[in-house]
This record gives sequence, structure tokens and C-alpha cells, in this order.
Amino acid sequence: MKARPDYSRLLIPPKQSFFLFGMRGVGKSTWARKEFPQAVRFDLLDEGLYQSYLREPRLFGRELARVAPGTWIVLDEVQRLPALLNEVHRSIEERGLRFVLLGSSARKLKQAGTNLLAGRALRRVMLPLLPPELGSDFDLEDALRYGTLPIILCAADRRDSLEAYVHLYLKEEIQAEALVRNLPGFARFLPVAALFHGQVLNAAGLARDAGVARTTVVGYLEILADTHLAWLLPAYEGRLRVKERRHPKLYWVDAGVMRAVKREFHAPGEMERGSLLEGWVATLLRAYGEPGTGLGKRYDALYYWAPAEGGTEVDFLVKRGAESIAIEVKAKRSLAPRDFAGLKAIAELKGVQRRIAVFLGERPYNTEDGIEALPAGQFAEELASGRV
Repeated sequence: MKARPDYSRLLIPPKQSFFLFGMRGVGKSTWARKEFPQAVRFDLLDEGLYQSYLREPRLFGRELARVAPGTWIVLDEVQRLPALLNEVHRSIEERGLRFVLLGSSARKLKQAGTNLLAGRALRRVMLPLLPPELGSDFDLEDALRYGTLPIILCAADRRDSLEAYVHLYLKEEIQAEALVRNLPGFARFLPVAALFHGQVLNAAGLARDAGVARTTVVGYLEILADTHLAWLLPAYEGRLRVKERRHPKLYWVDAGVMRAVKREFHAPGEMERGSLLEGWVATLLRAYGEPGTGLGKRYDALYYWAPAEGGTEVDFLVKRGAESIAIEVKAKRSLAPRDFAGLKAIAELKGVQRRIAVFLGERPYNTEDGIEALPAGQFAEELASGRV
């Protein structure tokens, strides 16, 4: 994959003030400079600026008072000083200023007054580069090995950059922002959590392997979600009784970061490719289903399906009103009858309109009972165009 730093993103900026969250290096600042070239900018990574506002938050408000009403303001790394949201709130209300509030973590903002902007600032999320954004530069093998973070793809040495990324995350995101009390415990937790990528989450087992308490693991998982590194996919429960409820699945947003956490930089082996391809499809589905990505909400809810009996599963169940699409992911170039077992079983679920097997073959086809086998690249194209 030959990468460049200026890919056009699909995210369309709102007309009113908004937060834009996303993991470090995803391209938020680059996007904001391109979309708002005339905006007045404040970057809280500038240590001198940060220290001055830390000592006297009202100084930020006095500087905003010199800006013409209606002007766009870009405030980068907003999570470093949540107290500035008071001045943001006042400037929106009294002077009609419009803000692009960039942040890599929503955790401190949740605890420090983001509710002040309820109804005044929308929420958007930027994910790693998607196939339509990369265009002809997209390469699935590279995406599964290194991920699609712009900061990594544009690096001269992707392995070194991924290693540095993990160290920077622990130092700047976790330690500097004091998100955990036990940094060694969190550092042990990360590679263990990476092993659960695409797996049903077992918090007790994760806690045991990481050497921390189960309640601590729950908090750590929330940190992964708040810093946009990972997310949880719930099981479709239907009318299951409480005792039959399934645990969620854990997905890391970017394959390269997830593998770097485990210190794996070689080309993925056959055993690993299944979870990597499944995670890539999960991120695609999230991109076109979460309203905050700005790509249009294509469906109402996303689950995985695992009935109470039988042991069969389907990776994704996309719900649109009373209808749904079942999607199974197989990292294979050719599919055997057993690979369709889950999709055959889910046909009995009410409302299933389409059943799709995403695989690594080159040509699409339909089985005799109506299951669609789509190459991964074609699936991405159909999802982007709205045909899925």
C-alpha cells in the first residue's frame, strides 16, 4: 500500500459546533485543517498554551472575545483541559462562535462538563482509513497486517511507528491523563485484551491472565472504548431468558495497533487471519452504522448471533426495522458446505432477508439456498454504495 498524507475523508462536517473524537493518529487534525482552512486554531499540545490556560482558563475566553461572531474555532486535544468547555459554551451562546472540538479521548470530558454543550455541539467519530478513502491505494493484506491509521501508513518504517504508537498511547493517553492508577497492570492487560479480538469476552479469564481484579478489567475495557481503540458488540438476544444472555464480543478498531500491542509485526498466519478479517468487516459495518461517523446511518442496530442451543454462530446481524441481514466472515479463498452452517441456521430467525458470506475469493456466487458469497473487496464496495 503506497500511502500519502492527504487522503480525502468521507466525513462531512456539520454546520454547527461539534466534537470529533478518534484514536490518536487517525487524521482528525489533518482533516480539520483541510475542511476549515480559515478557522482560528488552538492546539493544546502546545505546552506553553496548555500551561497558560491551565493556570487561567478565562484567558481562553478573553482571546475568543477578539474573534468575530460566527467564526469557526478549532480546539485540538480538548480532553487535556475540559474546563475550557465553559468558555466554549459561553461563546456559542453569546457570540455565535462555532467550534470544532478535536479529542482522542472522551473519558475526562464525560467527567467534567460535556453536558454543558448538550444540544449545542454534535458528536462525530473518525475511524481509520476506509477502502473508499484509500481508493486504488487500498490493499487488504496490508490492512490486516498494519491497519489503516494514516500516521502508520505514511511512516517510513511501519513496524517502528507501530511500536512507538503503543508507547505513546501508554505515556500520553494513559499515564499523562491519569486514566489508571496502576500503569503496569494496564500494560499487562493490553496484550491479553488483544488476544480477545473478535472473541466473546470473558472478563474473568481476561482478569486472571492480566493479573488484575475483574472489576479493574471492566474499567480498563471502558478506557479502551473511551480512547477509541476498541469497542464491544452485543449478542442478539431476541427473547432469551436472562440466564441465557451472551457476553459481548470485543473488537479492536485497527488491526495494526492490536497486533503491535501483542508485538506481532510479521505477515499474519492462517490462524490469525480469521479474526483480523472479521475485525476489518466489523469496523466497516460500524463506519456505516454509527451516526457519529457522518457516513449515513444504514441500519438500526448491529449484533452477533449465537442461539441458546446448537453451538452455531453468525458473526454479524444487521437490523433494519423488522428486517435484518446476516453476515459471516471466512478468511478462505474457497468455501466448503460447513462454512455456511451458521447462515443456514439463521434462516429460521424471523426477518432475515439476506445472508452473506464474506470471503477471500475473487468471484461472487450464490448457493442453492440463496446465501450470497461475496469477495471482501466487493462487500466493501457494496456496503459503501448502500447495496448492503
